[in-house]
Amino acid sequence: MSIALVKNLFYVDVLAIAMMVLIGFLGTVVCLFSKEYMKGDALYNNFFLNMSVLLTSVILITISDNLVVFLSAWGCCNGMTARLMTHKPSWKAARASGRLAFKNFVLGFIFIATSFILLYKETESLSIQYIVHHSSNSIFIFCALIMLILGAMTQSAIYPFHRWLISSLNSPTPVSAIMHAGIINGGGFLLARFSPLYFNFPKILNVIFVVGLVSALLGSVWKLMQADVKRMLGCSTMGQMGFMLVQCGLGLFSSAIAHLCWHGVFKAYLFLSSGGAAKEERVDLGYPPRLHCFLLALVCGFWGSYLFTVINDQSFFSFDTTCFVIGIVFITSTQLALTTLFKVSFKNFFLALLIATMVAVLYGINVYVFDSIFSPLGFMQPQPLNLLHSSALIIPVLWVLILFFSRLKSEIPDRFLILYVKMLNSSQPCSATVTACHKGYNRI
Repeated sequence: MSIALVKNLFYVDVLAIAMMVLIGFLGTVVCLFSKEYMKGDALYNNFFLNMSVLLTSVILITISDNLVVFLSAWGCCNGMTARLMTHKPSWKAARASGRLAFKNFVLGFIFIATSFILLYKETESLSIQYIVHHSSNSIFIFCALIMLILGAMTQSAIYPFHRWLISSLNSPTPVSAIMHAGIINGGGFLLARFSPLYFNFPKILNVIFVVGLVSALLGSVWKLMQADVKRMLGCSTMGQMGFMLVQCGLGLFSSAIAHLCWHGVFKAYLFLSSGGAAKEERVDLGYPPRLHCFLLALVCGFWGSYLFTVINDQSFFSFDTTCFVIGIVFITSTQLALTTLFKVSFKNFFLALLIATMVAVLYGINVYVFDSIFSPLGFMQPQPLNLLHSSALIIPVLWVLILFFSRLKSEIPDRFLILYVKMLNSSQPCSATVTACHKGYNRI
């Protein structure tokens, strides 16, 4: 009886295993870092207790097959996150950050709870696996999926639910690391877990694509405006979560999970090493690049994207949503090639081609492996291109504009300055969460 009950409550598939490995790895690294980082803190034991509960609840989310268990673990995870953000209760800014995050999490919890109620009403089952494989295209399912999107947006700091994330940067560094590398990925996992339902509603996938694209663009641009390292990383996380949702909206859930995993590892490293960033010097790559350098970099970009399609057995001129991934490889290869082509020579061009090859091979193998792992779940169902997808062309246009015009010395029109100021203000945290005075900063 007890074994049957456990089977009804939990379900372990390749997605759950991948997430458990990711969380286990990140949790171990963050805890080892925290052992030294939190040494001497009066709430040292309390910190690790809360962190343990947080990591346990995340693992429960990944293996839950019961709506009630999933929702309970989700609420516990977010509650512990808000609690860790207010680790120093005497800090007014920390308390404000925790309250803001908690309000956001409560809103997301309501969205997801509403969705689960609708799913249960339609299927009369609490099993997630039963729901995703035995649901109709009714209005209840449609509304439930919209609620799930809103819940994912609040968790992953997708615009306009982003303010809690960029206002959370006064948290202890280990908390920021696990939050940006793991907790915030919950939105992507939520959509992936219910992805079979979304394939029945292509219009909803278009909605995911649009909200993800908006957040990706805003986060990427806002990141360039920041002077503070942590704030820059916060905006970067927002942008990366937007790109993850874009891939979900394109029907490329396997690519989204791959993005989620590698972003988690990389962002954890960036946060845990952010203390040394102030000592680093920026390298001037000679931007804007000269035209012939840029053209050579484009050659490297085409080579990298072509090699990527060969590795994944895709058509270079794909007329479905996989062309978006090919485009990302092209831009990435070109951008990295530019770092070596600021001075043209045969040696530098060969090095640029080598870099483009490495990007294509590494990312191509990564996508191939994740597609193979998740193929039993049917996560990869590219959608036919439509007019809405053409809005993604703003990404290469914005990239070229930033590349060539971000450092112009000529006078900038007032309307662009006004837009810049508005965007800069929009990217700032809530004033109550900013520590303006460091007096008593270390007091418990």
